[in-house]
Amino acid sequence: MIKNIFNGIQAYFKAFTLLKKLNLWGYFIVPVIISFILGVVILFIAYGLSDNIGNFIANIWGFSWGKETVTTISHIIGGLIVIALGIVIFKHTLMAIVSPFMSPVSEKVEKYLLGSVYKQSSGLRAQTSALARGIRLNARNLIVEILWIIPLFIFSFIPLIGIIFVFLIFLVQAYYAGFGNMDYTLERYFSYKKSVEFVRKHRGIAIGNGIVFMLILLIPFVGILIVLPLSVVASTITTLKELHPEKFSKNQSPTSV
Repeated sequence: MIKNIFNGIQAYFKAFTLLKKLNLWGYFIVPVIISFILGVVILFIAYGLSDNIGNFIANIWGFSWGKETVTTISHIIGGLIVIALGIVIFKHTLMAIVSPFMSPVSEKVEKYLLGSVYKQSSGLRAQTSALARGIRLNARNLIVEILWIIPLFIFSFIPLIGIIFVFLIFLVQAYYAGFGNMDYTLERYFSYKKSVEFVRKHRGIAIGNGIVFMLILLIPFVGILIVLPLSVVASTITTLKELHPEKFSKNQSPTSV
């Protein structure tokens, strides 16, 4: 799995090259606008909720002594909760909404790398199908991810070993980010259920792709603008290599990537 994680990370360098070579940036104009608007909306909502959550946690403390310290700590905890949930909600909402725009990008990368596209889709019906699948997949991943993050977040406050659980939270978020990116390619090959099984089997690729996705997303302002173009192309490259390993062997590599 470690090897696959590094493969998922390294694909980002190849993704930047392909974005320029295939002139794919134009496909991301609408998704980038959606990403920016969604990011701003969630940021304002998160900012408003952080104090409310902090006050709610502080009110649980029923004693007068230490109230000020508890309130300060509660607001910090509230802020962390909002940031974590905000990123999760932003990530899955964005991936679901832009599904119809990402599938054509994945198809163009596949055609360049393999010479043809497996089950090429086009038209309103294909876009509607992609959107429906994106909503279903990301709603499922959102719920499962939150169920994982809640106990890990609680354990993260354990002295000394808490940092381990913070790292695990990051990996969980990375996995589901990579999961969503991989499905833009997998939707042409597998049913919803089979795609879930494929990603579980190749979770290292999802984690590697998601690690860079999450790190880019943390870059102020710029992150939400460039994260989609790079992550979608990178995930397409690594996913196709797993689907068609024979075409990416050293002696039969279809392209320089």
